[in-house]
Amino acid sequence: MLKIYLSFFSGCRAEENVRQSTEDVMVVEGHPTTLTCQFDTADLSPNLFWYKQQTNSNPIFMLRRDMFSSGETTTEFKERFDARLNVTAKSVPLTIQRLQLSDSAVYYCALKVQGEIHCKSKCQDTISPLDDPEVAAV
Repeated sequence: MLKIYLSFFSGCRAEENVRQSTEDVMVVEGHPTTLTCQFDTADLSPNLFWYKQQTNSNPIFMLRRDMFSSGETTTEFKERFDARLNVTAKSVPLTIQRLQLSDSAVYYCALKVQGEIHCKSKCQDTISPLDDPEVAAV
């Protein structure tokens, strides 16, 4: 079983904000999971990003989504990771298929508006192995 900790960047201006769950996410290895990311912005064409940070490493860019294209996803994340930007719901959830132990990390959602990436505070949501393989909670 894996445990997921989410992290987030929050906007510095009142109209720019990113929110992620601060609760641990526990998922059975091999199963899918979805990490939430909601945002507020006055920008009509926001760019949303997901990053992965493993222990003692820098964050790694995973993917970018915007409303005018399919965005981009780095090669190592194309097979099992996906995010769909929903401008109406103001969300860009990250779905991880067939969760693996190597997915243990802190995941960051970020909002880029008019050339600026907004960040203020940080919470955690990480994937870690759990002892009881019979329990799965999100």
